[in-house]
Amino acid sequence: MSLTFFDYASLPVSRWRNGGGETREIACWPVGSDDFGWRASIATIEQNGPFSTFPEVERSITLLAGDGVRLYSAEGQIDHELAQPLRPFSFPGDIPLEATLLGGVSQDFNIMTRRGCWRADVSIISDAQLLPVSRAGVVYVICGDWQIQYEESRRLSHQQGCWWSPAMRGGQLRPLAENSQLMWVNLLPAV
Repeated sequence: MSLTFFDYASLPVSRWRNGGGETREIACWPVGSDDFGWRASIATIEQNGPFSTFPEVERSITLLAGDGVRLYSAEGQIDHELAQPLRPFSFPGDIPLEATLLGGVSQDFNIMTRRGCWRADVSIISDAQLLPVSRAGVVYVICGDWQIQYEESRRLSHQQGCWWSPAMRGGQLRPLAENSQLMWVNLLPAV
């Protein structure tokens, strides 16, 4: 399978039922399935309110922009301030959470994986990487410019990225400018 490229500005927007924000879905695997194995998205949190629960799902959330949000559960299992940009925070998706903005609107990068099926490793990179063989993944440019080489060469800039299925056959990714940063999500079958 080849790479699927995306640009934040052209991702489909879904408003939340509670009116508290919006989600732009990057990818949902397997494509077209009602029951995802993994899902990547970018969310904009506009007001305080409950976080959606996802039974049997592990979540990772990374602040991209804004002052951040406090995530907490009524029973006290989770109480975390997502205030440091580009620091992934992982938690079980089946715990009901409340979200309180720490200032204005916040934007975050989200990865959800079906427990027992997939697991995600989320990191920020700034140096050249080889794309993994036989693994799924997502990359999203935080700053700078990157070149990705797979079947052809393509340039990725701020708020652009791509994702691939587990049928990946390798490739290369390298920064084209100093201080370039990229969100890297390595998706692996759960063991």
